Amino acid sequence: MLKVKSGEVDKLGLLYERYKKMLLGFFFKMNHDLEASEDLVQNVFVRILKYKHTFTGSGKFSTWMYHLARNMYFDQYKKNKKGAKNIDVDSVSYKLVDENNIDEQMYQNEQQLQLKRALNELRPEKRELLILSRYQELKYHEIAEVVGISEGAVRVKIHRTLKELKEIFFKLENTTHGY
Repeated sequence: MLKVKSGEVDKLGLLYERYKKMLLGFFFKMNHDLEASEDLVQNVFVRILKYKHTFTGSGKFSTWMYHLARNMYFDQYKKNKKGAKNIDVDSVSYKLVDENNIDEQMYQNEQQLQLKRALNELRPEKRELLILSRYQELKYHEIAEVVGISEGAVRVKIHRTLKELKEIFFKLENTTHGY
């Protein structure tokens, strides 16, 4: 990124190739819209080029990039005022390959769908913290930099959000199974 900042703009392509999948995963987990996520990834790299002068090199590039991506996502969220889409559960098909493990695979698929539904019920700010920590595997101090709060606050918020997610998950399970 420091080379991009110094004028070697062609190096942005290398950064794009290295980070596009990570960003796409982040956006898709936030909004469940592949086309919008792809657009957001492109726009993040346009924004990286536009704001290259703000990258200091004192922290990790990925932290700075996620900060820009996060701001872009919430700008888009506010602009559309519709937030994340709900997953169309009926459109998910089960692909079972081993007849001996059909029950286990169906149970795992059901659990994954239920987790996705539970994640969708969280407020976007809370869902974002879990996505950054659990799916994007950012460290707490990196998340703190991205969202602009202390590392301790990140730990507390993630702990509370995991607790809330667990409650939603089991509530959905009880509703689904009629308990």
